[in-house]
Amino acid sequence: IKLPSGSKKFLDSKARDVVGFIAGGGRTEKPLLKSGRAYHKYKVKRNCWPKVRGVAMNPVAHPHGGGNHQHIGHPSTVRRDTSAGAKLGLIAARRTGRLRATKKETKDA
Repeated sequence: IKLPSGSKKFLDSKARDVVGFIAGGGRTEKPLLKSGRAYHKYKVKRNCWPKVRGVAMNPVAHPHGGGNHQHIGHPSTVRRDTSAGAKLGLIAARRTGRLRATKKETKDA
């Protein structure tokens, strides 16, 4: 087979090969830029956009909702065996908090 680059490739006669590249490759790498484009993108897929934060909701709609300020009001970590309605936030978190750099000790021989 002679490729567009000019090079020749020898293929097995029993092989089933597809020469070329995938149509529409790299389409997802372009930024959406506008909320309208995101709206139409997810409109045909499923109802998962826009994502509203739980703290912005009313207390009847979400366990993090309500209050005079947008704060959770209780620890965001929950146990693994918590009931389904309350299982949100950091589920069975091994650790929480800010990641800090640790000093590595070197042994002088």
